[in-house]
Amino acid sequence: MATKNISILGSTGSIGKQSLDVCRKCGYSVKALTAFSSVKEIENQAREFKVQTVALVDENSAKELKIKLADTDTKVLSGVDGVCECAGTESADTVLNAIVGMAGLKPTLTAIGAKKKIALANKETLVAGGRLVMGEAEKNGVRILPVDSEHSAIFQCLQGKPSNRALKKIILTASGGPFFGKTAQELKSVTVENALKHPNWSMGAKITIDSATMMNKGLELIEAVWLFSVKPEDIEIVVHRESIVHSAVEYDDNSVIAQLGLPDMRIPIQYALTYPERFESPVGELSLSKIGKLSFFEPDYETFKCINICKNAINKGGLCTAAVNSANEQANLMFRQGKIGFLDIAERVQEVLERTPVCDEYTFDDVMEIDKFAREYVMR
Repeated sequence: MATKNISILGSTGSIGKQSLDVCRKCGYSVKALTAFSSVKEIENQAREFKVQTVALVDENSAKELKIKLADTDTKVLSGVDGVCECAGTESADTVLNAIVGMAGLKPTLTAIGAKKKIALANKETLVAGGRLVMGEAEKNGVRILPVDSEHSAIFQCLQGKPSNRALKKIILTASGGPFFGKTAQELKSVTVENALKHPNWSMGAKITIDSATMMNKGLELIEAVWLFSVKPEDIEIVVHRESIVHSAVEYDDNSVIAQLGLPDMRIPIQYALTYPERFESPVGELSLSKIGKLSFFEPDYETFKCINICKNAINKGGLCTAAVNSANEQANLMFRQGKIGFLDIAERVQEVLERTPVCDEYTFDDVMEIDKFAREYVMR
C-alpha cells in the first residue's frame, strides 16, 4: 500500500474523526489538521499523528492550543487563513475537506490552486460555488473525488461507463430522515431532539437536521449536477429507508447499476483516499439475507419542500444555489437554538431564493456577498 500524505480539514467532526480511523488503518501520514475551536480533541489528534501543522479558526482557542503543543514540533495557526495554509501545505498530496458549511469553500479553492487531490465531504463547496470550483479544478488539472456516501456510490457505479451518452439518469437515494411519513401538520411541533434522531446514520447536528428537512437531499442533487455534469432533470430522488443502496445509475439500455454497503461513512472515505485501488473494508460485511428486504418510495415533495427549493435554485443558476445554501445554514442553526420552528426552515429559505437576483457569472466575492445577504434576511 503506497504511503499517502493527508491534510484533514474539520478533523474533530464526525467525518473528520472517521477519516482519521481510515488513516490509522491504511497507515497514511497525516500532515495537517484543522477545526473550529476543539482544543483538547485536536491536541490529542496532533500528538497521535505527529502532524506538522494544525489550525483553529477561533483565535483564542488557537492561542491555548499553541501553549498545549509547545513541547512538540507542531506549528499552530489560526483563523481562516490558517485553515487555508493547511489546505495548501506542500507536505500533503491529498486534502480531505470535512468542514461543515460554506466555510469549506475557500479552503477547497486554496487546495485546488495548490494542485492537491481533493477528497470532498463538504458538499457546500459545490452547492455555493460549483462553477468556480469546477472551473478552477479543470484549469489546475485537479480531480475531485466525492466522499458523501451517495456521490461516492454514483462515482463507483460510473466506473467503466462507455461514454457520456450511455448514462440515462442518476438515482439518488435518501433515508427519509426521522420524519418519513409525517404530515406538515405533524411537523409543526417537532423538537430539535426529535429531529436529531436519525434512523440509520451517525452524523453531526447540522447535517442531521438537514436530513430531517430533506434539504440534505436537495443540496446533494445540486452537488451531483456539478460532479457528474448532468442536468437536474436527469436525477431521480428515491427514499430508501434501509440506507443499504447508497445510490444507483441507469444506462440507456435500462440497466441499473447500484452500490450497496452498510451505512458507515468510512467506506466512501476510504474509497476516496485509496482510489483507484480497493483495500480491506474498515467496517463489517453486508449480508443481504440478514437485511431481509429493501424498500423504496417517492419523496413527499409537498411536505418536505426543501428538495424542490433546491431544484428551483439550480435551474435558476448563478448565485441562487449559494443563497439557498446560506439561508439554510442560518435557519438550521436558528432551529437548533430554538428560535424558529421546524417548518420555518423551508419557508425562510424559499423567501431568500425569491429575492436572489439571477446572474450567469459570479466571483468568490459575489458568493460571500450573497452569503451575507441570505443570513441577514433569515435572521430578520
